[in-house]
Amino acid sequence: MSMDLLKQIAASRLPVSFRTPKEIDEVRILRQAGFVIAFVPAPADPLKLSGAEPAAQVLAITEKGREELSRIRYPGETPRPQSRHGGLKNWLINARHRQRLQQGLPSRGKDSRPSQSV
Repeated sequence: MSMDLLKQIAASRLPVSFRTPKEIDEVRILRQAGFVIAFVPAPADPLKLSGAEPAAQVLAITEKGREELSRIRYPGETPRPQSRHGGLKNWLINARHRQRLQQGLPSRGKDSRPSQSV
């Protein structure tokens, strides 16, 4: 399956080459879907019996390919950990919440100790 190959490519050091006809076809599918940038050999010419052995070379995974990888979940796979912050939206919500809390508290001066009479 092409998505398995995409996952394998993501775990590999790029560029990576594939030589079997099945892998070359899968790289071709990934390239047509816009998931990878790759050199793929032209379809085989049955009359040409000599020459270099064909290979597909994947140079990079595109942003679209990375997005697809983030959506793929396999059975038994643990969920990916969330980042420490929830992004800009959550940061804004928390900032508004902090602001409301501060507005509800009495204001204090620099010296929050009770004054002592002399």
